[in-house]
Amino acid sequence: MAMDRTAYENLLVDEPEPGVAVVTLNRPDSLNSLTFHMFDELFDVAHLLDRDAGLRAIVLTGAGRGFCSGLDLGDAAALPDMDLGQNLDGQEQWARCITAFHTITTPVIAAVNGPAAGAGFALALASDVRIAAPSARFNAAFVRIGLSGGDCGTSYLLPRIVGLGHAAELLFTGRAVGAEEAARIGLVNRVVADEDLLTEALAIARLIAGNSPIGIHLTKQLLSANVDAPSLSTALELENRSQVLAAATDDMREALDAFRAKRAPTFHRR
Repeated sequence: MAMDRTAYENLLVDEPEPGVAVVTLNRPDSLNSLTFHMFDELFDVAHLLDRDAGLRAIVLTGAGRGFCSGLDLGDAAALPDMDLGQNLDGQEQWARCITAFHTITTPVIAAVNGPAAGAGFALALASDVRIAAPSARFNAAFVRIGLSGGDCGTSYLLPRIVGLGHAAELLFTGRAVGAEEAARIGLVNRVVADEDLLTEALAIARLIAGNSPIGIHLTKQLLSANVDAPSLSTALELENRSQVLAAATDDMREALDAFRAKRAPTFHRR
């Protein structure tokens, strides 16, 4: 992946190893709060990376002491002065920018350090896997500033991750959830030491990158679709189609040959 690290004002993009990109929110002095412009940068980088044929996984994290503290308070102060049309246009765009990481075909791992609040909470939820440091704190901060608790996909994603009861409590109260509680209720996959956070996230990304690109692509599609499947038979129809498609690719042949030969596979397509 050839990318100019200076292409974004508020993001750092790196490829620490082949097939794995790390996107770092880079406004550490404000705990990586999101400006309106930064939403657009997130949307752009998500889709730019998803189009990279050599990329297999994305790690999303924050610089300094925080993952993302939500909407920048300076930009939030402008919301009451917008007319309804302006606010609706903006809201729809901001929601698209956050949920882009959920809708792209490349798996996304959130390495959460410090606060993940408001839109930062939504950004963590939009990721496919969440790893937390002990310093991680999650909350739906929107409801604490006079807005609804559902924003940028939280009312859809959170109940599917932790269940309706936990989601209702968190969205109604806006209270902060620490790392250990987050692990207990299934909000994060695991908690690791702060100094090991990025290492653990990269280890997961490396495992993903070792599987066939078409297999991972189809698996993310299946998870997104079948979490709301109306029946087992509907889910099976989509799974069966995906398996037949994957079986017809060179990816599957290479993966099977490598498994038999006890060697690492070499994939040439996305």
